[in-house]
Amino acid sequence: AALTVRFLTRRFIGEYGDMEFIYSHNLTVDGREILFHIWDVPSSQEQAEDGSSEEKRIQWADSFVLVYSICDRASFNILPLKIQFIKAAKEGQSQEKVPIVIVGNKRDLHHQRVVSSEEGRLLALSSDCGFYEVSAAE
Repeated sequence: AALTVRFLTRRFIGEYGDMEFIYSHNLTVDGREILFHIWDVPSSQEQAEDGSSEEKRIQWADSFVLVYSICDRASFNILPLKIQFIKAAKEGQSQEKVPIVIVGNKRDLHHQRVVSSEEGRLLALSSDCGFYEVSAAE
């Protein structure tokens, strides 16, 4: 949620509840007006739901940004399963590659890091995904 709000408003808010939101946002990219619809779902909520809710979100989306905390091993460890689930649902219907980007957040908290940049890069490479490390706070 912090990363989504930072993208939409350029402000950082450190604490969020476990709520799901859909945001709409216009942005000019390479001279073209792009309308983003962002379905922001906290991982704690996803873990509590059945697969049909997650399947609905996957079918709704055209691309995916999977965010983990570099300070939280569990948030990283669930990514391979999520990537596999997304690819099975989206690429099973067509031969077109689904855009997925893996984002390690909280780069500013490097002193609390438990997931290395190399681990993130290797997961992205082995899964054919993009990869970035960022700090929503900075």
